[in-house]
Order: sequence, then structure tokens, then C-alpha cells
Amino acid sequence: MKILVTGSAGFIGFHVVKRLLSNGHSVIGFDNLNEYYDIRIKQGRLKECGISIDKIESGVMIGSETFDNYSFIKEDLESRENVLALFKSQKFDIVVHLAAQAGVRYSIENPFAYVSSNVVGFINILEGCRHFGCKHLIYASTSSVYGLNEKMPLSEQDNVDHPMTLYAATKKANELMAHSYSHLYGLPTTGLRFFTVYGPWGRPDMALFLFTDAIIKNKPINLFNNGEMIRDFTYVEDIAESILRLSNSAPPSVTPQWNGIEPNPSTSSAPYRIFNIGNAKPVRLSEFVNCIQDYLNKKAIINNLPMQLGDVPMTHADVSSLSDFIKFSPETTISQGVKNFIDWYLSFYCPEIEL
Repeated sequence: MKILVTGSAGFIGFHVVKRLLSNGHSVIGFDNLNEYYDIRIKQGRLKECGISIDKIESGVMIGSETFDNYSFIKEDLESRENVLALFKSQKFDIVVHLAAQAGVRYSIENPFAYVSSNVVGFINILEGCRHFGCKHLIYASTSSVYGLNEKMPLSEQDNVDHPMTLYAATKKANELMAHSYSHLYGLPTTGLRFFTVYGPWGRPDMALFLFTDAIIKNKPINLFNNGEMIRDFTYVEDIAESILRLSNSAPPSVTPQWNGIEPNPSTSSAPYRIFNIGNAKPVRLSEFVNCIQDYLNKKAIINNLPMQLGDVPMTHADVSSLSDFIKFSPETTISQGVKNFIDWYLSFYCPEIEL
């Protein structure tokens, strides 16, 4: 199939592109290469997929020098005219929409960036899918939509009306916008609520990167809620495998037993589905740090701090719906995932260090 992956130079997008290519799909990557974090990481991901950095020019599609079935275009989601022109020229079978302004805390500092990318950009994707024959839109949501919910594990059938950040609110908006297009135009849409994704090529603003970098450089790390926060850490290649399986599966269809008197938020009378993707084995943040210390064989300097604005004390995904549907559950252990990240970090930033 011909598949568009937006955010293809991003953390999750990069791994998804590689997984789709390895399965024989034809992929076009789409990214604006903004400088929200170290652009060298995005460039490194593109190089891994055979994209020559020197040849990148806005609005110009270039082919991979490694994969015959991969091309890349630098473009902005917010450019409606250019997004629709791409859809018209390519006629995608599937769209995997991962591009967004990332970061929970940054949304407190710069809310307009989130509305522009996550809301305006998403409507442009929906319009492209609607008008040019896309058979299935798979898009990124987030566990942050659960907000103030405290019943664990968090289920797709739970109400999600109390987001704690604008980032979460824009992602819930995406789910609602997708449902409206599924209902009005019969566009099959699948929303994926990611739970604390980590792994090689991870973002510098994420905990694993921040902790590893600080420990290596003998700098203190900040442990909010005194390290007592619990997270459902999910390895990025397990995410990519899940998205591949969803791409290869039948798109959502109408749920016959759905009714408006007792509505199930995860399904619909329209071709619409919501799935959690998590490891379903939550880990205390202090234990996560211990894994890093053990592999580096080096102690962290720890600043224990109170809970940060916008944080929740615990996440724990109920992944039974997704596991039943794709016959796969994320399975990478924390120790293996942390080791894989640190090996990548050292090779990218500190090749002189040997563990």
C-alpha cells in the first residue's frame, strides 16, 4: 500500500517508517523539521532512512538512497493548499498521522503552537483523507487525555472530559474531529492513545534522555513527586509493530451493537475506533532511574521535588482491546529498553565511552 507518515523525522514516526518499509509498503514521509529540539537528531533519523540532508528543500519530494519504496517531503501541516496538493497527487491508501507539537509542559508556555499544529494541522489531514480516497486514517492521541481520571487501569471506555493541559485538550479535540469525519463522510479512523513512549532516538525533553544525559555529565536530575510517580513506559518499537499490524488489518467499521443511550466512547455507529497502546506493566519513576544507574554503573545526583503542574501521579493502560484486535501486546522489558536507548545515546553523543 501507499502510506503517508506525517512526523516521519520525529521519534515515533522514524520507527514507524522503518517498520512499514521493512514490510514492503511504499511510504512517503512528511515533516517540517522544526527546531523544537536538537535538529541533529531529526537529521540523523532521516539519514538512517537514506534521505540526503543536503538535498532537502521545502515542498520538494526526494527519494531515499537506501530504500526504493521511501520518499520524503519537508512541508508544514498548517499549509492547507500544500497538504491538499500532496494528497491529490499521491492518492494514499493509508495515512499514519503522527506529526504534532509534542510535549505536555511546553503547552503551558506556548499554547498557540499546539492549536496551530495539533488542531489546524489535523483538519488539513482530515480534509485530505476525505477528498482523495484515503481508506484508513490512523492518528496519534495520548494517554494525557485521561487527565484527572484515577480509576486504574485506564480504559478507552472511560470518560475523558477533564484534561489537565492544553496538549491533552488538543489531542481530545483530534479524537472528536476524527469522529465527526467518520460520521459525516464514512472515513475510517483509528486513534491511538500512546503511554509514555521511550527508546532509541528519543526526544531530549523526555525523562530517559534527560536522566541519562545528566548522569553521564555528573549533573543533578529532578525527580518530581519524590520519584513516586508511576508510568506505563512503552518501548517505541512495540508501538511501531502495533501500527504496522493496524495498517495491515481491516479499517474500523460500524459497531452494530453501539447505542446512544449507553454510548461506548471507544467505538461508534460510525467507522471509528480508539485504542490504548501501553506496556500495561507500570513502573515507579525511582525504579526507572535505577535501571539507568545500573546500566551506566554510575549513581545519579537526585533533586527530589514536588509534583509538577500538569502531571498525574500514575498511568496504567488497559490494552486488552488492542491486543485482541491485532494479536500483539507490547512486550519489551524496561531493562532491555533502557539498555537499547543508552547504547544509542552513547553511539550518537559519546562514542568514546565504553560500558
